[in-house]
Amino acid sequence: MSERVASCGNLYDTNTLLLRYCNDDNVSAGSGMETDDRLSHLEQRVQLQEDEIQLLKAALADALRRLGCCEEITHTSSKKHGPTKVRQILQALPSKPLTNGYVQTKRLSGYPSSPSSPKKEVLMSIKRKSMSTERLSTVKKEMADSRRTTSSGSLTSGKKDSKTKECTFNADDGYVRMFIRGRPITMHISDQQKEAYNLDHKAALPERKLKLQWVYGYRGRDCRSNLYLLPTGEIVYFNASVVVLYNVEEQQQRHYLGHNDDVKCLAIHPDMVTIATGQVAGTSKDGKLLQPHVRVWDSVSLNTLHVIGAGVFERAATCVAFSKSNGGAHLCAVDDANDHILSVWDWQKEKLLAEVKCSNDSVLGAVFHPMEANLIVTCGKSHINFWTMEGITLTKRQGLFEKHEKPKYVLCVAFAENGDAITGDSSGNLYIWAKGGNRISQVVSGAHEGGIFSLCVLKDGTLVSGGGKDRRVLQWDHDYRKKSEIEVPEAFGPVRTLAEGKQDELFVGTTRNAILRGSFSGSLTPIVQGHTDELWGLDVHPSTEQFVTCGQDKQVYLWDTSSHLPLWSKAIEDPGRTIGFHPNGPVLAVGTMTGRWLVLDTDTRDLVSMHTDGNEIISVIKYSPDGAYLAVGSHDNFVYIYSVTENGRKYSRVGKCTGHSSFVTHLDWSTDSQFIVTNSGDYEILYWEASSGKHVTSADVVRNLEWATSTCVLGFNVFGIWPEGADGTDINAVCRSHDKNLLASADDFGKVHLFSNPCSQPRAPSHFYGGHSSHVTNVAFLHDDSHLISTGGKDTSILQWVLA
Repeated sequence: MSERVASCGNLYDTNTLLLRYCNDDNVSAGSGMETDDRLSHLEQRVQLQEDEIQLLKAALADALRRLGCCEEITHTSSKKHGPTKVRQILQALPSKPLTNGYVQTKRLSGYPSSPSSPKKEVLMSIKRKSMSTERLSTVKKEMADSRRTTSSGSLTSGKKDSKTKECTFNADDGYVRMFIRGRPITMHISDQQKEAYNLDHKAALPERKLKLQWVYGYRGRDCRSNLYLLPTGEIVYFNASVVVLYNVEEQQQRHYLGHNDDVKCLAIHPDMVTIATGQVAGTSKDGKLLQPHVRVWDSVSLNTLHVIGAGVFERAATCVAFSKSNGGAHLCAVDDANDHILSVWDWQKEKLLAEVKCSNDSVLGAVFHPMEANLIVTCGKSHINFWTMEGITLTKRQGLFEKHEKPKYVLCVAFAENGDAITGDSSGNLYIWAKGGNRISQVVSGAHEGGIFSLCVLKDGTLVSGGGKDRRVLQWDHDYRKKSEIEVPEAFGPVRTLAEGKQDELFVGTTRNAILRGSFSGSLTPIVQGHTDELWGLDVHPSTEQFVTCGQDKQVYLWDTSSHLPLWSKAIEDPGRTIGFHPNGPVLAVGTMTGRWLVLDTDTRDLVSMHTDGNEIISVIKYSPDGAYLAVGSHDNFVYIYSVTENGRKYSRVGKCTGHSSFVTHLDWSTDSQFIVTNSGDYEILYWEASSGKHVTSADVVRNLEWATSTCVLGFNVFGIWPEGADGTDINAVCRSHDKNLLASADDFGKVHLFSNPCSQPRAPSHFYGGHSSHVTNVAFLHDDSHLISTGGKDTSILQWVLA
């Protein structure tokens, strides 16, 4: 590493930006990052710095051009005077400011960059050229000088301007200008607001707050053994960073909110009250690493009792289990690092007792033997291991398959009443391992077609197994003869985990993020459903307590906020991205990732209409308030306008909005349905005539318009949602309440924020709430403002918040 740093020094002097990042403590050898990871981190930091330099140059070019215009007016006889200083500087700058800037390098936004052009290629070639520290300082100084000149010169009135670090207010022309990553964004103020506006006024926190009421969905797609029934009658499971305790009979949920990122595993103590849950390593809002750990908590009070393994686990705690025979005094966990470290803890003292490298391959399960406190069984890819703990040492005995088929994966393990271990594997076989040994004593070959994902021993000692490919749930008697069977409907996917309920009841978690309840004497009924892939599309019904979602799993759901189950679901051909109700509610429009958009009947789910505009992502789709138009915003930089007739059943294109230099991200209609305002990936705010698609360039035409919704993330009434130092993709969505008192935003750090509306002061204060474990992609208030709905991206979760 020192040689690489030295090579950096050959290119730059000791004050260069690169060396400053090389000396950053967060990326030093002491941080524990591998050399390749540190180099990759440095390269990313350098790339970000180059982007910022390019934006500085672009902003400077813009300011200097405006000064140049003033000089053209002042020096009418420019030939006599010769080239001005401004013109000399302009000749050395790009011909056009960078249109896509930092957005092209953003990780979580989910937006591809806009199509390239010859001019952009030139800019990118300029960007790749190195720039010394001296030149960077010069650019910053010139930019600061030009801004000072502009604010006190002929373009604005210095006396009436007020300024903060990132915003300026021009009272004469009636606009506020904010800066995101150095790019100026001009936002026009209505005449009514302009007179009393003061940039230095302090915004107030909203009087109302949010409380998490319901979590839709379940994490079954990639987690195991994460569904249990508690003595309280609640089933416990998790989704995103929330652990859910759900009383099905009473239709009530409680939530443990102690985690700050994805929960990956869950275990119940023998006392049936204490619960342990493990999470992945995460990243905080300011970019700091959040350590993976296990939290032990009380399921009655929801209080955290202990935090285990912070600073010890490297990547994620993916398996966790309490001991059984010694009163649950010990806790074992497996870290999803390269060596898959198995550790044993005295959890009440938060003390590490023993740890050992478990396997180079993936470990899918770890559990204490129910009769032997010092025996742990782990299973995973091509192995089952029996670990004996003596003092601080863990000794391994490998399970011997001998003459039997060695499976590619041992997927699950359970224990019979007599202490035998039972495993299910990827070949569909049940192997019984005699108590105390590491050899197979009995085999049930081909118990399932495909893998056996879960095993559950019932109170009467019989075994229940759940299949993947065949989706069957089988019950076996004490001699491992098949006794009963039931099949999970295809729509819900393979079995992921099984849990015994009351009497003969059974709970089944599936890989398609659903939980079903039933029995062998009846059928299985869904009690929890959710999306299975990245989720962006959300809209609320105009007059009922319903909302719709669409995701990249090609599913559209119409949800009821009372029953918390979908009224219907619809499979579509393409991954969904955006969705919107017709204002009268008879139909809804769905935009997809392929440029295709379709219209569905909200009662019958029937396809009403289908169209294609371009071949890129449809990022926003929205009907006009009067239902006469539909606007379709695309990643191809255009907005397509359709006239809508026959109550949403007939569509014909009437216009195309051309003018954005990057992909369209957000869109709002004026209350009279005559105008549209749009945001784009390069932070532009543009206005359009709806009937023609004509670009409106006059600020006086649009500044006093009233907007039916407020979902654009850039604009005078919402710009206070942006935190200091944010870039243009840190906030994914915003929504105004129907009573116009509140504003909710969804950010890239797993948070939902609640602001007072309008939010027109820089860095306005907010209440903020966790629960999502990835970027929050959308927010929407129900028609009566009783609830707020938020959607997670990668975590696929839907959270329902009540306004208190």
